[in-house]
Amino acid sequence: MKFFDSGRLTAAVLLGLASLAHAAPADDLVAARDAFKRKDDAALAAYASSMGNDALAVYPRYWQAWRALDDEDDEGVARFLNGEPAGALTERVRNEWLKSLGKRDQWARFASEWALLPEAGRDEESSCYGELILLRQGRAPGNFDRFLESRSVPEGCNRLIYEAGNRKVLSQNWLVQRYRLLLAGNFVTAARELATSTGLPVAAGSANLETDAGKEATVASLIAKARQNPDAAASELSGVEAALGEARAGFVWGQLALAAAKKLNMAVALQGFDKSDIRQLTSEQWEWWARAALRQGDWVRLERIVRGMPTELANKPGWLYWRGRALKAQGRTTEARPLFVQASRNNNYYALLSLEELGNVLDAPHDTRRPSQADVDQVAGEPAIRRSLLLVDVASSQARAEIREDAKREWRWAMRDKSDNELLASAELARRTGFYDMAIYSAERTQGSHDYSLRYLSPYRDVTQRYARQFDVDEAWIYGLIRQESRFVNVARSGVGASGLMQLMPATARWAANKVGLASFSVNDIDTNIQLGTWYLRHVLDDLGQPVLATAAYNAGPGRARAWQAGVPLEGAVYAETIPFNETRDYVQKVMANAAYYARDFGHAGLSLKTRMGTIAAR
Repeated sequence: MKFFDSGRLTAAVLLGLASLAHAAPADDLVAARDAFKRKDDAALAAYASSMGNDALAVYPRYWQAWRALDDEDDEGVARFLNGEPAGALTERVRNEWLKSLGKRDQWARFASEWALLPEAGRDEESSCYGELILLRQGRAPGNFDRFLESRSVPEGCNRLIYEAGNRKVLSQNWLVQRYRLLLAGNFVTAARELATSTGLPVAAGSANLETDAGKEATVASLIAKARQNPDAAASELSGVEAALGEARAGFVWGQLALAAAKKLNMAVALQGFDKSDIRQLTSEQWEWWARAALRQGDWVRLERIVRGMPTELANKPGWLYWRGRALKAQGRTTEARPLFVQASRNNNYYALLSLEELGNVLDAPHDTRRPSQADVDQVAGEPAIRRSLLLVDVASSQARAEIREDAKREWRWAMRDKSDNELLASAELARRTGFYDMAIYSAERTQGSHDYSLRYLSPYRDVTQRYARQFDVDEAWIYGLIRQESRFVNVARSGVGASGLMQLMPATARWAANKVGLASFSVNDIDTNIQLGTWYLRHVLDDLGQPVLATAAYNAGPGRARAWQAGVPLEGAVYAETIPFNETRDYVQKVMANAAYYARDFGHAGLSLKTRMGTIAAR
């Protein structure tokens, strides 16, 4: 019997297999994938034939379907889809095929295949092609306002927008707003393509304020300037505001305000938002307007801004919480209480903060429901879960990260529409096999019955406790960080090269190893990664003197963490809320909330999250 960690068994053992003999042999599976990657169709076909009915034999056939997609071989794709039961692989292939059919205007076949793809399996682009069919049939497509954000979209969605514009389903005002938002996001090529495809009078022209094209050129110039220097852009805008007209000037003021807010120049941001056209504000702009008021400590303005947000945005837990805080700061506690109650109906950062405002510090484990062995056995027998666990074994034995991604895809598909009991049984099964990230994924999806020992796993605790003591770092904080960084996947590797449980960059790992006296090391070794990561966490804590700052520094670097401090002391939660990097803001909030949950489960309860967040000293 093979053990990876205390209580962790291989999938082969757990599923009652003496080896992988009853599944696709690991070597053959890897060889088949390599044949697919080098486009060796003959070798891939041989593996598809030789693996027969083994548990993972669908994968060579799946890779053959991808080759058929590459070759626009519709019949080859259809053979795969018609020959396999519904699952993660067939949905993925059908999505890609639909996009290919849409690009090639094969609408009859698209319509029949579209009907076979469940709504939960549709991605953004295939959905856009589906809406394009509805548009051509004279039926109402989806809500186009989802595109009124500063982001690019896939080709199929652009085609939907262009056709809706040319059919006058979308007004010219809508199209112009989309055009400006693309410019604001620096998607210049996409903006030009939109203008060209829909005949907008904005594609060319100098900054001649006597023409519409010239006014739009001025808008574009001011938006670009605002990204670099909001103060200079504000000065220039003030001089041409009347000539631009209310709608154009209101749009630019909103973009200028957003740029200023992200640079933490909140005085200029608030001035710009006050002059903006709120009808043209995106969700991002509304949120930064509120953050600008929050960082300035203007509770009256903050409450007014959140109250004026679109309903869906105002009802997000974060803005319920901050509106409640704004009301409470004004002595309006009766009005604040129901907002805190509403925001607390979850298991996240804002829920914890809201509970504390209601006087309920997280001080004892929640009631949990443990799945029975029979429950675990039942989910273990499901084909998709079986394949997923066998793929994890192959990925581990062959060091193939891409196969682990296939395992996760199978697992996520299997979790759809499961009851709480089935989710908890699946989470327990994943925990036993060391599939920790998917154990957390399943446990987090429950609605009524929860098991916090599965949501907040604590593997490798003997190692973590040893280094927590050695470097005098709160073990709950270490676990909160690991859970956010890697979900306890010791072979995790980020797109920028960070590795291991604590996601160390190579240079950081080498520097830390030198400091602790490690002459040679493997960054993916569990013991070494926790040792180096904990040492570095202690280092940034000593350097910055505050755990929220240190957490921000771990993600974005000490220089940025310092730059985000204000000229006055800030409540830790206010500092975190106004971090201008979305990733780092989310990271800090989740790490600190994770730490609060771990502290409770480790018997260190009593310290509120708000206290844990503390105060950030003035810069």
